This record gives sequence, structure tokens and C-alpha cells, in this order.
Amino acid sequence: METDAYGPPRNEQELAAIADITAQAFAMPLADSETVVRKNFSESSLRILRVNGEVAATLTLIRMGQFLGGRSVPLIGVGGVGVAPAHRGAGAATRLFHHFLREMRDGGAPLSVLYPATQPLYRRVGYEVAGARYEIHVDAASLELGERSLSLRPMRPSDDAAVEACYRRFAAQHHGWLDRGDYIWRRVRTPRSDTAYGYVVEGTSGVEGYVYLVRGLSPQGAVPRQVLKLTDLTATTPAAARRLLRFLGDHRSLAQDVMWFGGADEPLLALLREQTYQVKLSMHWMTRLLDVPRALEARGFAPGLSGALHLDVEDDLFPENQGRFVLEVEGGTARVRPGGEGHLQMHVRALAPLYTGFLTPRALQLAGMLRADEASLDTASALFAGPAPSLRDMF
Repeated sequence: METDAYGPPRNEQELAAIADITAQAFAMPLADSETVVRKNFSESSLRILRVNGEVAATLTLIRMGQFLGGRSVPLIGVGGVGVAPAHRGAGAATRLFHHFLREMRDGGAPLSVLYPATQPLYRRVGYEVAGARYEIHVDAASLELGERSLSLRPMRPSDDAAVEACYRRFAAQHHGWLDRGDYIWRRVRTPRSDTAYGYVVEGTSGVEGYVYLVRGLSPQGAVPRQVLKLTDLTATTPAAARRLLRFLGDHRSLAQDVMWFGGADEPLLALLREQTYQVKLSMHWMTRLLDVPRALEARGFAPGLSGALHLDVEDDLFPENQGRFVLEVEGGTARVRPGGEGHLQMHVRALAPLYTGFLTPRALQLAGMLRADEASLDTASALFAGPAPSLRDMF
């Protein structure tokens, strides 16, 4: 009979096993996966499932936040999910997530988000598609904006705190964006196998915008040209936005394509004269509500709205989430109490895209994921209305 054990790695042998699983799961050279495991993550962020004492599956947890309705909700990101080849098809990943999600919920985390390599696994443990990440391409020649009134200079290490504060002001206004922790900032500043060059734009209030860019070569054309890949692009004032775009446009003799990630509603594109850009879906992300009352109370709502919604939630993994709740919203904040009449019925999976605003209640009803009367549909539509949730960062 097989026996499972769960927890962080205990020794060098288990760290080596994690590196081996990571290399095979993501088709990476073993040396690269060892670097990822040993340098990018502390042992406290790694979790494994042992089957009969052997490392069978692994994941990495990333503590951060997510801005929803203007408030930062504590968030556990999940990355590096891998299963040893000999344990594939035996439910090791599902059992790993059962242990992991219980640990995170018991530790007080209300929410978890991941990018799925496969959706059925994560749906089995309560995740559902809840937002999108878009890839944006702009022709550098179209960025000939005349803005040079603000100062732009190379970034210095002493700018880090001001840059992070600038990002947080910007991200708080973007529904779904991360309240970054150290790991995400490392990915922005030191992307794997590349060098990111940082530049800041300064105005009367200090740092008003910045960009991190990586230079690559396009394989197209007889004469190779650069591709500017932006690991971050942030502007908190119109002048800073125009100055950064002008800076990128100044590369037009070297580069044709400027690429970054964001939402389908990227505001910088409104500054361009023509539609010399492409916005395409990169990937959907998935959300799991670990603690339904805490998650609902943690996010923000439109200040002018008020209303009450009677929920009836199913959750196969957490009995604490099972049953009826009343969500009461007023003045931009929510309170949740047990009980109520349960007019809006759904699995916790369906609650995720409603919670982030990715799908409307009527869309969920049409998909067979929600049952409700008309009054409850109207109330839920009003309370969870807002911009489409998006993420810039991959993890």
C-alpha cells in the first residue's frame, strides 16, 4: 500500500529530485532547473509529495497580493508544478494540491492563482479560469511622439524603492494586477538568460514612470533588427506615458517590434495615431477561493453601490466554504455572514470568475455553472461589474 507524505524538502537529495522533476516537466537543461530551484526559491516556498519516501510531485508557492476592486487581496501564486515521470497518471498532483490548499487555507490565505499547463487537474481542486494576460506588439516607427519635457535617465539601484512605489500606485488602478513580492520583482529585473535595462522618467513629483527592456534579435529579414521586449512599462502621468513611448520610438532605426504584456484595455495604445499594434491573448489564469468569506471581504467594490446577495456555495475540498452566505456590500466594502436564502447557487469554481469579474452572472448561467433568480442575477451583475481582470506578470 502506498503512503503519502507532504511538506517542504528535507535534504539535498530531495532538492536534487525537485530539480530533476522540473527539468523534465518543463523541458529545461538540468543545470538551468537546478538554478531555478536553488537560487530563485527558498526551501520554505517549495512543497513536495512523497510516495513511499520518494519525491513524486512538486510545486512552488509565491506569496504576494492581487489588486481587485482597488484593494490588495493576499494571494498565493503557484508555479513550478511537476510530477515525476514514474508517478504520472496516478493522481500525485491532485493529492499534492489537496495538501497544499489545506495548508494555505489554514494559514489564512483567502485566494490562490496560477497559470495552467492543463485545466482539468486544477478544476478538480477548485480552480477556474478568472482572467487573462495579453501580449502587445507595437511598431516602433509609430512611436514618434514629441514628448521630451520630462527627464529620462538610466535606472540606478537607489531608485528601486521609488520604482516599486510607482508600480504599486499604477497597479492598484488595474483590476487583477499583482501587488508584487520579491520573486516577481526579480523576474522583472533579472529575467532568465537576459539582461533587463531600466530607465526612469522623473517629474516634479519624483519617479513618474519607468521601463525595463530586454534587447533581442528578430530572425526575419536579411538584416537582423532588434526586438524590444519590455519586462515592465509603467507611467503614472500622461507626460510620463508620452515620454516613455518617445524613448521606445527613438529605437526605430534599430528595432521594429516593441512588445510587452498587460490587459486588452492597454491605455498607452490610445496615444498612437494609427492602429499600428496588435493585442493578442497570451494565456488565461485560474483562481481558487480558499476562504469564501475572507476572499469576498478582502476585495474592493464600487463605492457608490450597495446591495445584498444570498449565496449557496458547493466546495468538495473545504467544508468551511460549503453552504449559504449573505454578501452585503456598502461604501466599497463587503461583509459576509453565514445563512440567508441561497438564491444564487454555484460551485466554488464558478464563484472564481464571478469574483474577479471575468464572467458575468448571466454568462455563468448560460454555461450551466450558476443557478439564480432574476433579482439575484441583477444584483450580482451590479456588484461585480467592472473592468476585465488582467495580469502583466507570469509566474
